Amino acid sequence: MLLPAGGVGMSSAMDDMNLIQQAQRHQLVVRELGEEIDLEIGPGEDDPAFDHNPLMEVQARESSAEEHDNKQMVASQPPTEDQDMTKTQQVKRKKKVVKRWREEWADTYKWAYVDLKDDTARIFCSVCREYGRKHRRNPYGNEGSRNMQMSALEEHNNSLLHKEALRLQMASRDKIIVEKPIYVKALMSKTAGSIVEAALKRDPHEPEFIQSVQEVVHALERVISKNSNYVNTMERLLEPERTIIFRVPWIDDRGETHVNRGFRVHFNQTLGPCRGGLRFHPSMNLGIAKFLSFEQTLKNALSPYRLGGSSGGTDFDPSGKTDSEIMRFCQSFMNELYRYLGPDKDLPSEEMGVGTREMGYLYGQYRRLAGHSQGSFTGPRVNWSGSSLRTEATGYGLVFFAQLILADMNKELKGLRCVVSGSGKIAMHVLEKLIAYGALPITVSDSKGYLVDEDGFDFLKISFLRDIKAQHRSLRDYSKTYARSKYYDQAKPWNERCDVAFPCASQNEVDQSDAINLVNSGCRIVIEGSNMPCTPEAVDVLRKANVLVAPSMATGVGGVVAGELELKECNLNWSPEEFESKLQEAMKQTYQRVLKAASDFGYQKESPDGGGGQA
Repeated sequence: MLLPAGGVGMSSAMDDMNLIQQAQRHQLVVRELGEEIDLEIGPGEDDPAFDHNPLMEVQARESSAEEHDNKQMVASQPPTEDQDMTKTQQVKRKKKVVKRWREEWADTYKWAYVDLKDDTARIFCSVCREYGRKHRRNPYGNEGSRNMQMSALEEHNNSLLHKEALRLQMASRDKIIVEKPIYVKALMSKTAGSIVEAALKRDPHEPEFIQSVQEVVHALERVISKNSNYVNTMERLLEPERTIIFRVPWIDDRGETHVNRGFRVHFNQTLGPCRGGLRFHPSMNLGIAKFLSFEQTLKNALSPYRLGGSSGGTDFDPSGKTDSEIMRFCQSFMNELYRYLGPDKDLPSEEMGVGTREMGYLYGQYRRLAGHSQGSFTGPRVNWSGSSLRTEATGYGLVFFAQLILADMNKELKGLRCVVSGSGKIAMHVLEKLIAYGALPITVSDSKGYLVDEDGFDFLKISFLRDIKAQHRSLRDYSKTYARSKYYDQAKPWNERCDVAFPCASQNEVDQSDAINLVNSGCRIVIEGSNMPCTPEAVDVLRKANVLVAPSMATGVGGVVAGELELKECNLNWSPEEFESKLQEAMKQTYQRVLKAASDFGYQKESPDGGGGQA
């Protein structure tokens, strides 16, 4: 009896000790896990069913009476003093670390803020107002170090939750723009107003296109009122002949498949085959494609050539992509688009996000699929026919147009202070030609701010700026070399003292407050370089202040002219001087056609000196 009893007693004691150790370990794990969840993880963040599940699953099998007694015995035993102190120190230390990490994160990044949720301080996203694991990596890893904050920022920006929040935020912005009536001119006639109302009713979710329609209809108000047949003509003109939307699947260097959306709009071919740009930018959508093709139609009609208008692109973002990824995307893009292209149908040109590299990939795939090389895509080319100043044509044309305006006023560009926005191909070539004419260009800009050099740019500085852009560096680096320059974050250059402004960045970059800044800074002439850079409110402010606004539909004809010159005449022996002379002559013809049309329909000539009316 003693031996079995002793054996049972020893076994029972060992089991009890094991159970105590397991329970203690289990209790620590539960407490740590509970503390971590209480601090960072909200219900339902990683799993929709999370808030319906208990923290620890209860085993399905029923405990025996002996196990039940043992658990009660373990629970009734108080923990030792050393164990209590260890657990308390661990909990207190973790709370302190997380608190400091939260504060550093919120102070470092504007997109994060700290708020209470269920009486617990948490880090929230400023965009989607959520918190939790989807917005960070493990915050305890480096205890709030800057490296950990950076990895948290990358995880946040790449998280599906944040991307969805951004998408919904942009959709809500579009909804606000659509529901709010697009700025309608107060003096618009009833007939002209009905045209805009019809377009708004037909395309309520395309604010850029509606804005462009309104500007054109308002400018042609007197033309429409002289002949009622023009109303039907405008209604037909405002509906594109063909709209092409297609998917573009492509594979990145890691073997992952992505799908983007492609657009091409043949807006009008009454005068001839279509010509227009391709834009690669994440914001690209159907409304922007229609707005660009509508503007291009009117721009081509003003040129010396008989051409229709088109435009298109994709929401693909080429920045940060490798050459092989961009090549695969361009080839996939052209696989669908090539059947709608040709010298007698439509030939694309470069636009935002599309340069020599992209046009080369696109044209190579087009020749491979079409089986011929009749016609070529207008744009900079190295190994096939093209003029030596094709890339400069649009920017040079803007300066030529400005010089024609000033010549009518018995003035010239020499000595005038000029502010330029943007830092792409058009802006850089505007700087070049302004310097050649003796003007003083003082600014360039990017999406994060603008750079001002009070000494003015010269050809050496422009070369340095090009190197900065080619290396994908910030314009801020320019100030490290030239001490008298300064870079302003999250600002626009329109409050700098100037005589002439060249907005060359993107649509609607000059709003009402920017227009007021331009007036206060002494600006007398605005030469639009990008498509529709001024909002309707900004145009009203500028014209009430008697600032002359030269619309992009007239000033941007240089690119059209250069494309047709190289396509039709294809002269490889032109010197830059000969090509520039042809470009100047074409811009002069465009300027004279604009003045003649304004005179025929009773529009007074504008004058920055205060003598003209509003056109």
